[in-house]
Amino acid sequence: QVLLAESGGGLAQAGGSLRLSCAASGSISSINAMNWYRQVPGNQRELVARITSGGSTNYADSVKGRFTISRDDAKNTMYLQMNSLKPEDTAVYYCNAVVRQWTGAPAQVYWGQGTQVTVSP
Repeated sequence: QVLLAESGGGLAQAGGSLRLSCAASGSISSINAMNWYRQVPGNQRELVARITSGGSTNYADSVKGRFTISRDDAKNTMYLQMNSLKPEDTAVYYCNAVVRQWTGAPAQVYWGQGTQVTVSP
């Protein structure tokens, strides 16, 4: 069993910063790509940022230059540093990860439960 748990969401003012964390726990052998998504009610979940096991990163155009994704494999944890926040960044943020367990089963995708980020004007 693998669990992903997000933390760090909350309320920020426009121009402010928040740092999200996503901690993976369980019988983890390795974690491949890790991603941050966000979703506004009524909209599809959108990819915000991605980081591979090798550290390569990709960002949605809407967050480039403002958000930074990183990971600490020793802690099985991923981060999203969000700076220069805008009201349109308001959403529930979800992490997901491609995880291989010690069981030897094929790698699977796991999702966290989400954390609310609200940015006031």
